[in-house]
Amino acid sequence: MTKPTPKTRSNRSKGSRPALTALAALVILFVLVLVAKWLRDLPGVQSFVAEFPGHSELPGAAPVGLPGWLQWQHFLNGLFIVLIIRSGWQVRTTARPNTYWTRNNKGLLRTKNAPAKISLELWLHLSLDALWLLNGVVFLVLLFASGQWMRIVPTSWEVFPNALSAAIQYASTDWPVENGWVNYNSLQLLAYFVTVFVAAPLALATGLRMSSLWPKKATRLSRLYPIEMARAVHLPVMLYFVGFVIVHVTLVLATGALKNLNHMYGAGDDGSWVGFWIFAASVVLMIAAWFLARPLFLRPIASLSGSVTR
Repeated sequence: MTKPTPKTRSNRSKGSRPALTALAALVILFVLVLVAKWLRDLPGVQSFVAEFPGHSELPGAAPVGLPGWLQWQHFLNGLFIVLIIRSGWQVRTTARPNTYWTRNNKGLLRTKNAPAKISLELWLHLSLDALWLLNGVVFLVLLFASGQWMRIVPTSWEVFPNALSAAIQYASTDWPVENGWVNYNSLQLLAYFVTVFVAAPLALATGLRMSSLWPKKATRLSRLYPIEMARAVHLPVMLYFVGFVIVHVTLVLATGALKNLNHMYGAGDDGSWVGFWIFAASVVLMIAAWFLARPLFLRPIASLSGSVTR
């Protein structure tokens, strides 16, 4: 019998890690549900949930409903996030890229020194970051111009006990009842706030520090904000977005899929199939973009702004 080599054992160990991680997550989830159900039977917790049902009152000027622009913003954000996560993971795990891109040193982006050669995966990641940033600026302008910010920014301290109440209700599988067309529950509100105003800026700030756009002569600033700090934060932020997408999609589908999808994609508060079909079409486009984000299809696009070499 052939004795397993250290490399074989290492490969087996790496292959078993995802399964062990998934098993551990299921065990933790099961324990959380049991603890939450036990808590819901306690008189003090029952009184707490009755006093704080899971959502706080919005300001009187808060708009009702979701505007049309939020529908395409939701799709674009989802598309960019999925592709940014994919390309970012490729950049992190590709040891020897086989295709490189070098920017054309002319036009508005002309520099004294020759542009740096980067991998095609990194070019895609940075290009998607730029598109995501542009989309984010448009989103923030529309968010504050329309008053929709009041739906995702805490405006009273009652948000926090209501968020705890909503978390207990979710964990106990007796989910909070709310109408997202009018008002998100407080846990949703805080999740959206953290995603838009904390996680997204952190992703931008850490990604900028690790990119070639960071000024090499800014030695003092680089000491204050070392690249090691950016690397230590960038990956957890990416994992946060992965977790947010998984939980978000799961709850949308599990808490009234037709109505929720119509809120998000159909700009209506009913159970019609309009939002579902738009959502289905957007998923098809995301899957297509995922598989088309390969060197064969990326080279012609990248060559429009630089030279592509092997």
